[in-house]
Formats: sequence, structure tokens, C-alpha cells
Amino acid sequence: MLGALGVAAPAAIALAVAMVTFNVAWRDALAIALVVLVPTLVLALRLRGNVAFPLYTVSNLLEALREGDYSLRGSRARRGDAIGEVVWEVNALSQTLREQRLKVEETVALLTKVLQTIDIAILAFDAGHRLRLICPAGERLLGVAPGAAIGAAADSLALADCLELNTAATLRRAFPGGSGPFEVRRAGFREGGLPHDLLVINDVSRALREEERAAWQRLIRVLGHELNNSLAPIKSMAATLATLLGRDPLPGDWREDARSALDVIGDRAAALNRFMLGYTTLARMPSPTRRPVRIAEIIERAARLEQR
Repeated sequence: MLGALGVAAPAAIALAVAMVTFNVAWRDALAIALVVLVPTLVLALRLRGNVAFPLYTVSNLLEALREGDYSLRGSRARRGDAIGEVVWEVNALSQTLREQRLKVEETVALLTKVLQTIDIAILAFDAGHRLRLICPAGERLLGVAPGAAIGAAADSLALADCLELNTAATLRRAFPGGSGPFEVRRAGFREGGLPHDLLVINDVSRALREEERAAWQRLIRVLGHELNNSLAPIKSMAATLATLLGRDPLPGDWREDARSALDVIGDRAAALNRFMLGYTTLARMPSPTRRPVRIAEIIERAARLEQR
């Protein structure tokens, strides 16, 4: 209503000036006012309904977008109309932002699940080397309660030296949540335009134990196979000798049979001894023998291996 009066005000002022200047009677002035002001007021009200209200709608939609509310939609969205086109585009922008926020929330939820399930410590430090993010595995490794380590300095967490690494390294460390060899990797990233450090600490002792267990299993299988290959004929020859010596009277060629059986037993025992000696030598590698060498010859031989 105030807007309509603002539109009609110039016409009313002009009419008052005309009454004073040309000495127009008030009845004539009233008639002129009805002819001039009423259509002006009607035009102003229609202009307000067709322009002002849609602009208020666009303003409310933009305010909702600024506040992060993407659920509101304008009802005057239509093609072929200037204000309707604006409302249409604002509605499309709101729908796009809503879909993008949904994707971001789903991605964050998936990342949170991954961080909760992996057994690798992941920590993020700001430019001041203060902890800003840590996964549950990292909290277990550092022996802290959930969320208690946020804001702590890297020095207090005994991780300052890890933030100085430029390449991946395997360090033997003792943390409240475990000790042993750890593979440590550091990567840089930016958040809010400021540099941050991402620290990944992986306990490799479990993998080493698995590899060691697998190596022992392979070794036991090889040893078992070789022992069976030697003990089976020894057992067979021993049984043959026991049967032979249990005969009464002894056969005439028992000496030859006994000597042959003893030779087989001796050969298999010697082979088994050589086998075990070889494994013992492998397990106890001798110290390297140092001697002067010509580095140029070694480099030339190594260079000949690569011809690309």
C-alpha cells in the first residue's frame, strides 16, 4: 500500500500545484483527482502485484539458499516471463545445490565408515602441527579417548619427527596402543588455503608375522618331505634287517643282504646330514669378506644390464 501511495504522490502534488497556480475550484480539483489519481493507484497496485511480490519471492528464495535451506521453491516459475525466468533459475539452482549437498553428505558418511573400520592410523595436523583429525585406529594407537587428542601438539603425541619425513619410512616405535615396526607416510594438503599435513601410520608387524609364519610353514613342508624321503628307506631297511636276523638258521647270503641294507641306511643318513647342514649354513650366513674392488668395473657391468 505504501508503494502505491508513493507512486500516486507525484500526481497529487502536481494537482495541488495546479489548484494554487490556476485557481482551480475544489470541486473541479476533486473531479480531476478522481480521473487522475484513481487510475494511478490502480496501476500502482497492479504493478506491485506483478513486480514487487515476485521480487520478494526471489529475495526469500535467495535468503533461504544463503542459510543453507534448499527445500523452498518459487510458485511463479514460468518460461516466457522475465520474473518467472528468474524464479525458474533460482528453483533449478536450489535443486542442484540440494543434490550436491546430498552427494557430499553421502561421501562424508562413506568416508567416516571407512575411517572407522580400517586398522590404519590416519591423523591430520594444521600448519601449527596441532591435531585436527584422527580416526578411531589412531586413537587406539595413541591410547586416547575419542576426541580427547584434538588440538594436541605433535610434540606431546611423540609424532613431531614423523611430520618431518619426505618419503615413506619404516620406524620402530613404541606407542601406548602397540609397539614394533610402523610404516609412516606423510602427505600435504590445503584446507581453507592453509597448509596441513596428513600422517598415515601402518603397523607392519602383523604383516611381518604373517610372512614369517608362511615362511616357516614352507620350511616345515620342505623339511618334512626330505625327512620322509630319508627316513622311509631307513625304516624299511631296518625292518628288513630285523626280519633277516630273526631267522634261525640265517640264510647263506645274509651277510650280503645285511651289508646292502646298511649301505642304504648309511647313504640316506649321509644325504639327510648334508641336507640339514645346508639349511644350517643358510640360517647362519657367514660374515661378508671385505676386499678392495674397482668401482668402475662394477658400474660398467651394471650399465650393460640396462640397454634401453
